[in-house]
Amino acid sequence: MQKDNKFFEDIARVATGAAGGFMDMKRELEGMVSAQLEKILQRMNLVTKEEFDTLQAMLAKSRQEQDELKKRLDALEKKAK
Repeated sequence: MQKDNKFFEDIARVATGAAGGFMDMKRELEGMVSAQLEKILQRMNLVTKEEFDTLQAMLAKSRQEQDELKKRLDALEKKAK
């Protein structure tokens, strides 16, 4: 019985070591994937959130000004007829 107990302790120790090794591999793989993804995104030259928000606000303002000018032009054309 003591022999079986030692066998199971050894199996448990090996399993624990393997689980720790797999966790280390997982962390290393996540780090490598993260680094590669960061490199790819930098090469893509994407805009930042702040730049996008600024351009979106400028576009909304331009669209509003265009609508106002269109209304003024329509009113002037109606007056000219």
